[in-house]
Amino acid sequence: MWTLEDAKEYFCKDRFAMETTGIDILAVGDHYAKCTFTADTRHENATGHVMGGAIFTLADFTFAVATNTKDIVTVTTVSQISYLGTPKGKTLYAESRLLKDGRRNCFYEISITDELGTQVAVVSTSGVHL
Repeated sequence: MWTLEDAKEYFCKDRFAMETTGIDILAVGDHYAKCTFTADTRHENATGHVMGGAIFTLADFTFAVATNTKDIVTVTTVSQISYLGTPKGKTLYAESRLLKDGRRNCFYEISITDELGTQVAVVSTSGVHL
């Protein structure tokens, strides 16, 4: 398992998530990650709401942080997002939960909330360890 600093150093190469989208890694653990971003105009769709793709990017990146280490590379094979509600706050959080980890495959659930506790989305993601 690696430290928060190790994860940030490794994933800084994911420029789309960390630079373009502005995602920050808050916590890492064994099969666990918590990430965040504060929504601003770059995350808005034409109606002025946070774009679904930005929410999905947060979930996908959180899955990547939870499943990848210096020694294990994991990629998404299937991912499904269910949007539960519009964020009421500006700061979004994604938190991963391991449901099953096998020799080759894994399955996670990623919960997206805002700082007010609004349930924004839930994502089910399967991955394969390369």
